[in-house]
Amino acid sequence: MEGDFATPDAGEGTAPEVRALARVVARLRAEVVDLEGGASMAAVLERAKGVVMAQAGMSAEAAYQLLLDRAEQHRRTLLEECWITLGRIGRGGAPASVRPAAPPSGPPREEDPSPFSTPRYVLGGARPAGHGRALAQLARGLAHARTPDDVAELLLTTLGEPENVGAVMIYTVAAAGNLELVGSAGVSDGLAGQWSRIPPLSGVAALEAVDTQEAVWLEDIRRDGNRYLLIGDPPGRWPSRAWLPVPGDPPMTTVVGFFRTLPGPFDARTRTLLRRAVRLCAGPLREDRGPFGGTAAGEDVAAVQAVLDALPGPVVLLSPLRSETGDVEDYLIEAATPGAVDVAGRRGKELVGRRILETYPTVAGTALWEGYLDTLVTGSVYEGDPFTYEEVTAGVPQKSVYSVRASRLGGRLVVSWVRHDTSGREARLLADMQRLGNLGWAGWNLMTDTITWSDQVYVIFDRDPALGPMRLEELPEHLVAEDLPRLGAAVQRLLRDGRAIDEPFRITTARGVRHLRIVAEAQRDADGTPVEVHGFFQDLSAQKDAELALRDSERENLVQRGMLKAERALGARLQETLLPIPEQSLDLAGLCVDVAYAPADRGLNVGGDWYSAIELPDRSALFVVGDVAGHGLAAVGTMAQLRFTAKGMSITGSGLPDVLGRLNALLLHTADDERGATATMVMGRYQPWDHRLTWARAGHPPPLLIRDGEARFLPQPEGPLLGALHGSRYEEAVVDLMPGDHLLFYTDGLVEEPGEDLSVGLDRLAAEVLRLVRGGRDLMVARTLAGAGTGNRDDVCVLDIHVPRGRDEEPSGA
Repeated sequence: MEGDFATPDAGEGTAPEVRALARVVARLRAEVVDLEGGASMAAVLERAKGVVMAQAGMSAEAAYQLLLDRAEQHRRTLLEECWITLGRIGRGGAPASVRPAAPPSGPPREEDPSPFSTPRYVLGGARPAGHGRALAQLARGLAHARTPDDVAELLLTTLGEPENVGAVMIYTVAAAGNLELVGSAGVSDGLAGQWSRIPPLSGVAALEAVDTQEAVWLEDIRRDGNRYLLIGDPPGRWPSRAWLPVPGDPPMTTVVGFFRTLPGPFDARTRTLLRRAVRLCAGPLREDRGPFGGTAAGEDVAAVQAVLDALPGPVVLLSPLRSETGDVEDYLIEAATPGAVDVAGRRGKELVGRRILETYPTVAGTALWEGYLDTLVTGSVYEGDPFTYEEVTAGVPQKSVYSVRASRLGGRLVVSWVRHDTSGREARLLADMQRLGNLGWAGWNLMTDTITWSDQVYVIFDRDPALGPMRLEELPEHLVAEDLPRLGAAVQRLLRDGRAIDEPFRITTARGVRHLRIVAEAQRDADGTPVEVHGFFQDLSAQKDAELALRDSERENLVQRGMLKAERALGARLQETLLPIPEQSLDLAGLCVDVAYAPADRGLNVGGDWYSAIELPDRSALFVVGDVAGHGLAAVGTMAQLRFTAKGMSITGSGLPDVLGRLNALLLHTADDERGATATMVMGRYQPWDHRLTWARAGHPPPLLIRDGEARFLPQPEGPLLGALHGSRYEEAVVDLMPGDHLLFYTDGLVEEPGEDLSVGLDRLAAEVLRLVRGGRDLMVARTLAGAGTGNRDDVCVLDIHVPRGRDEEPSGA
C-alpha cells in the first residue's frame, strides 16, 4: 500500500508553504507507519500467545514468558519467534516443548483442534500481509484473463505455494443439471477429460455447494468419501478440498474447487482468503454476460442520490480518486442523504463534492482507511469498532464517537455511520434490564480478538471483573462435563459456520451449579466469514429450580396416582370377593329377592356400600344393606367387619337392636384415627310363617314399600349412625308383607344429589319405582334403578324384596 501514502512531489518551483506542508504530511505518515508497526507487533504477539496457551494449556503470562525464553534460546527477536510459532499452525508443527510425542509406528496424524481453541476462529486484525499480496496479484491478473482456464491457472499460481493448493477446477451447471468442467489447472488432460461432465447425482459436493450457495469443506477425505463422490485423483494426492460457489445475484451456478496437498481442516484465515479470491473472480465468471464478455456499467450518481434522498440516517456515496499508478489517493463524496451530518455540523448537500482527506485529514492511515481499501478490493463489508474522531472548528476541539459501515457498489463505496451519544438514563435503563432479567450482553471481534462483557455477565459467571472477560479456552474448565460436547458443537456452528445459536448449558461456580443460556449470532463479511459475534448470557437457575421442583411434584403426583390406582384395584378385588354377584335374583323364604350393585363412575377409590341376603338356621331370611363412610381399602375393610359380624350375630340368634349396638361398639373400639369409621345400615328379618318383617336402622334412609299401586316410606324407628356415639340405643319396627308387595332397601347414592334436599331424592325414587311396577317391570326394579344413573357420584346398592301373588305362604318355621 506504499502508493497510498506517497509524499506529494514538493520539488523546486513549489511554493515554500506547500513544501512545508509536504514535510509535515511525510512526518505524520511516518508516525502512522510506526504506530501501525507497533500495533501489528502487538497483534502478532497476542496471536502467538493464544497458540501457545491452546497447545500447552497454560496461562497468558506463562505463554508470554515461554516465547521470551525460546527467543533468547535461539537468539531471535520476540517478533521473529512469534511469527515462527504462528507459521507452524496448520502444518502439523508445534514447539518442541509442547509437541506431543509421535505414535510408535507410522507417520504422526494431525488431530482436529478443540472447538474451544481461539486460533481456530480469530482472523487476527487486518488481513495477513501474504493474503493482501495474493489478492492484489489475483486482481491484477484477472484484468488479463480471457477464459475460465486462465482464471483457474491464475488461482493456482496465486494460492498454490502459500495455501498448498495443488489443483483448481471450475464447474458450471448445464441446463440438464449436469456439472460441466469449464476451467482447470494442476490436473492432467486425461483427468480433466474423465471428469469433464458429472451427471446430477446425489452426494456430489460441487452440486451441493451450488444448491445451498454455501461452501463445502472436505477436511477428512476418508470420512467425507463415505458421503460424497470424490472428484479427481485418489485421496492421497489431495487430502483436503473445498468447493465454493461463485457469488452473484441471482445465485449463479458456477463453483470453484480447490484441491490442497495439506491434510486437515481449513483455518479461518484460509477460508477467508479462498472466499475473497472466489469473490474477485465473480466478475470474470458472470454467467449473464457470457464467460468473459463486457464490463459493468458505472452507477448513475444522480439515480443514487435520488435513492439517498428517500433514506433516513447518515449515508454517503464515495468515489475513489486514483493516482496514475492506480493507487487510491483519496475519496470524493458524490451523494449524501439529508440526514448525513459530520462532527463539524456539515449536513447533506454541504458534504457533496468534498474530499475525505481534505475534510477529515486524521483518518489517513487508520483502520477506517484500510477498511475502505479492503472493501474496494474484495467487496467484503467493513464494519469497524467505535472510534473517537476529533476536529478543531473555530479553534474549539469537537469530539464524537462513531461506528462506520462501508460496502462496495460497483467501483464506489456506500458508507453509513452511527454517532454514539447514549445518555446516562439509557445506560441505567439497560443496566436495570440486564439485572432484572439476569442477563448480560457479550461480544467478540474476531478481527482484533477483542472480547467485551457487560457488568452483568461477570455476575452470571461469578467472576471477578478484574480478571477481564473469560477466554474461550477457559470455558471448558467451568462447564459441567455432560454439556461439553453439545456446547462445543454450538460454538463451532457459531464461530466457524456463522450460524446463530440458542443453547442451554451448565457451569460450576463457588456457589454451586448454575443453569445458563447463550443466544448469539455472527456478523459475517461479504464472503460469509464470521468477523464478529454478539449475543447474551442469561442465568436461568431460578427458573430451572422451579421447573425441577414442579417436575418432582408431578412425579410425586404420578406416584400417588399409581398408588391410588393400585389401591382401587386391590379394593375392587376385595369387594368382589366379599360381596355376592353384583346382580342376581334369589328365592329366600318364599320371597323373590332382586339385588343390584353399581360402583361409582368417578374417583380412583372403591366405596363401602354392601348388602347381604341369606337364609338363617330357623328358615327365616336376613336382609342387610350398609354404607361405610369414605372410600378405599379402609372402607372395604370396615365393610368386611360389619358384614361378617352382622351375619355371625344374626345366625346365632341375636336381636336386630342388639346386633346394631354391638356393631356401633366395634367401630368405636377399632377406630384408627381421631375421626374413626362410621357407617349406616338397615337390617330386616322376615318370618315366612307369619309374613312378618322385623327391621331396624342405624342412620340409614327408610325402606320403601309399594302396595296396591301406592308408594310410602316406612316410619323410622330410633337408630343413630354407627360409630358416632358410645351407648347409642337402637329400636326395631314391624311390617306385615302381603302378596304383590315390593319392599326396597337401598343406599343413599340412589337418592342424594349435591345441593339438593334429601326429600326431593326420596320423592323421585318413589315415583320411579311406581312407574316401573305399573309398567310391568316389577321383576327388574333393583337392576333398573342401579343401572339408570350414568356418572354416579357414589356407589349404589338396591335390594328389592317382592312377595309373589298366589304362592303358598306357609312353609313350616322353627
